[in-house]
Amino acid sequence: MDHKLAHFRIGEAAEQSGVSAANIRYYEKEGLLPLGARGENSYRLYSEHDVHQLRFIRLCRAMDMSLQEVRTLQALDWSHKADCDAARDTLDAHLQHVRSRLAELQTLEADLLALRNRCDGTDGTCHIIEALHARADVAPAAPITASGAKRHV
Repeated sequence: MDHKLAHFRIGEAAEQSGVSAANIRYYEKEGLLPLGARGENSYRLYSEHDVHQLRFIRLCRAMDMSLQEVRTLQALDWSHKADCDAARDTLDAHLQHVRSRLAELQTLEADLLALRNRCDGTDGTCHIIEALHARADVAPAAPITASGAKRHV
């Protein structure tokens, strides 16, 4: 069988790429992958190139890249210098997001440690639960992050 021309049903493409069938449909809906061709039996069919694209998407998503960042990188041609610059710019922006998120996580870690250290289990009441209830009494309506950074999905 010529693998360049092989067509996989969605379950086979999922197995070959490591991307679930549900995510394949989602990536099609989001325009990251063209809709699979339909065979005579109406099953979606995917080529080796499609499977490669799914692996590419999976790798980018595993690095916490947004769908837009994946779109940007997919559209680039590795043989053009301008596209190399665009790829670097995309990764630089993503690195900045990761650094912001790391700062948020470090702040969260310090907060959790301080909260954990409020109670050693020897008192008659749990000061951790007490502190959480006290915070809930004064919590704002909308979540606020320490750095103002937003989740990047």
